[in-house]
Amino acid sequence: MLFQQKKYIQFLLKATNQHGVHSPFVYLLVTKCLYKRSSHILWKSFLKIRNTIAKDHRKVKFSEFKRTSNNSKTNPFTISEIGKIEGISNKKAKLLIKIIDYLKPKNILEIGTSIGLGTVAIKLANTDSSIITLEGCPEKIKIAEAVFLQNKLSAMETVHGNFLETLPSIVKNKQFDFIYFDGIPTKEATLKYFEISLQAIHNDSFFIFNSISVNTQMQAAWSQIKKHPKVSVTVDLFYLGIVFFRKEQAKENFKIRV
Repeated sequence: MLFQQKKYIQFLLKATNQHGVHSPFVYLLVTKCLYKRSSHILWKSFLKIRNTIAKDHRKVKFSEFKRTSNNSKTNPFTISEIGKIEGISNKKAKLLIKIIDYLKPKNILEIGTSIGLGTVAIKLANTDSSIITLEGCPEKIKIAEAVFLQNKLSAMETVHGNFLETLPSIVKNKQFDFIYFDGIPTKEATLKYFEISLQAIHNDSFFIFNSISVNTQMQAAWSQIKKHPKVSVTVDLFYLGIVFFRKEQAKENFKIRV
């Protein structure tokens, strides 16, 4: 926690708002999307689903965990506890909903479903989208599928398995408008998923990386991603990192306060 607080202060000292952005594309992203008020309808819909999960006290023994290293409690966990530990925060959910609502990607891949809260935010922001979401824990997949079904969220395909085994076949001979990286927050894993996913991009594709400032490993991964020759523009929001591949854009890296 102290690490993130320190890094956030450092981020604020270097970050800017729309007045420090000279790229027309990024300026519009900031003013028409990131700084625009959230849709009340979309946010209310998301909170309704989140609150349902928060009240679900059924116990489940999970075979895999993603972010429970600081939690001393052992199996079994309740669904509400996993939602609290691994579920997307309200801050990130609002940002994700704004971005997807603005850019309107249709073919979407998510790496790291957990119990589906992040997936729900993406789907609500563009109900016309088709989402493939990958998860390594079978118990979480079942919960996520039930959440999607209960809320009548269609065109949602879940894939169970190790990401390094499932991801290559998913991206082979396909193109995705948007890929959301929410897997294991380590440098090695993140860069592997990034490199594999590059074969599925087109000029207007974009990636979003979760937890880019959560630890030194993710910061190192983010730094390396920014330097990749295929990457044209990055937008560091501290909580999330956005990557664009637009060939018509000059290579620039932005830090934006949100």
